[in-house]
Amino acid sequence: MQKKKIPIRKCLGCNIQKPKRELIRIVKAPDIKNEQGEIIESGEISLDLRGKKNGRGAYICFDINCLRSVRKSRRLEKTFSCKIPEDIYDNLEKELSAE
Repeated sequence: MQKKKIPIRKCLGCNIQKPKRELIRIVKAPDIKNEQGEIIESGEISLDLRGKKNGRGAYICFDINCLRSVRKSRRLEKTFSCKIPEDIYDNLEKELSAE
């Protein structure tokens, strides 16, 4: 019998590869576009604890220091290719510290 393959992802904060289940996924929902293809509304950025939300994902450890490192170096902005407001980082930090 074959072993089931375990997906491996890299944390944006510490750059350590870990199994997907040991990391938190931060997801940017798809942008909303009109008929001409112009972006009407940018996608929402949120924590995806189950790993099932639709959109582009990035992973961090359950460590609050990894999120602070990502915030300081602006790695999420580079990953998602968009400007991320400070209040989103604050909300992510509150959600992460509550767990």
